[in-house]
Order: sequence, then structure tokens, then C-alpha cells
Amino acid sequence: MKQDIAENTLIRDCIKGKSAAQEALFKKYYGAMMQICRRYAANAEEAKDLLQEGFLKIFQNLERFNGNSSLQTWMSRIMINLAIDAFHKGKKQLGESLDETFSVEDEVEGIDNPLMHLEPEKVLALLQKMPLGYRTVLNLYAIEGYSHKEIAATLGISEGTSKSQLAKARALLLQMVEPMLNAIVHEFE
Repeated sequence: MKQDIAENTLIRDCIKGKSAAQEALFKKYYGAMMQICRRYAANAEEAKDLLQEGFLKIFQNLERFNGNSSLQTWMSRIMINLAIDAFHKGKKQLGESLDETFSVEDEVEGIDNPLMHLEPEKVLALLQKMPLGYRTVLNLYAIEGYSHKEIAATLGISEGTSKSQLAKARALLLQMVEPMLNAIVHEFE
């Protein structure tokens, strides 16, 4: 209960614009929010930009936090929404429609998860090398727990495209991970 009171005080002080409280909130949630940003961003610089923009939005809207979820959940949703906005901007900059580029026929089923054999930082580095669409759909589906229907509605694509993007992301990850796993196996031979 003390933690809830302390967090409520922290929130109230942040809303009042107290810089010490804002710094404390930032430090408390920096790691968790940066993890989200790094999963969606193509590189560390882009992740830092997302994080900065996200915390600005958090501080500007903190008075809207109603306590129906944990503060971390509420903040995470803001970071994810920013990443989705970045996806839409990136899609427009690429000048292509994901629906036109990818088809469901390319879906791959029954892929084993070799990523569990790698260090988290290596997995993150692989995610950051993936094309924007693959990375975004994979994050929303595998990490955030969105359904293909929700992903389609959120990103403005078809469900088939969501499924295709996920399948292609999995296949690409397998392709990128194979040399790393082979290196690990050779170490033990």
C-alpha cells in the first residue's frame, strides 16, 4: 500500500510540474519504456527519439491517468501508440501499401523458436534489422498480444497482410538466427 501512496504522490507532483518528481518518474520507468521503444525502433537513436516523445506525452497527459490500470501499463500503451504512429509515418514515406506488397500465400507455419537460445540483446538487434512492417506486426502479435484482427484495424491493413507479415517476420528471424545458432553449436563440438 505504501508503494501506491508513494506513486500517487509522485503522479500528483509531476502534474504540478515539479521537476524532481518528473525526474524520479522518468528514472523509475526509463528501463521498461526504453525496452518497448527499442523493440519497435530500427536503431538506438530512433528508440531514444520515441522514448523522449513518449515521456513528453506522458507528462502532458498525466492528469488523464485514472488508475484503472497500473501506471506502467498506461505509460506502455502511450509508447506503443507512438510506435504505431511511427509505423504509419514510415509506411507513407516508403510510398507503398503493405497489402499490395505481401500476400497470405507466403505464410510459414510451424516455425520452432530458436530465439530462446540467444541473449535478449542479440534478439533485439535482430528485431531492429527487420523491415518496419515485419517488426511492427511481430511486436504487436507476439509481445503485445494483439490478434490479427486488432493489428489490421490498428495499422490499417488487412488481416491477411497481418498474418503474412508475421509469417515473413518469423521466416526472416530464422534466416538471421541460423548462423548464430550454428556458431553456438560449433563451440560445443
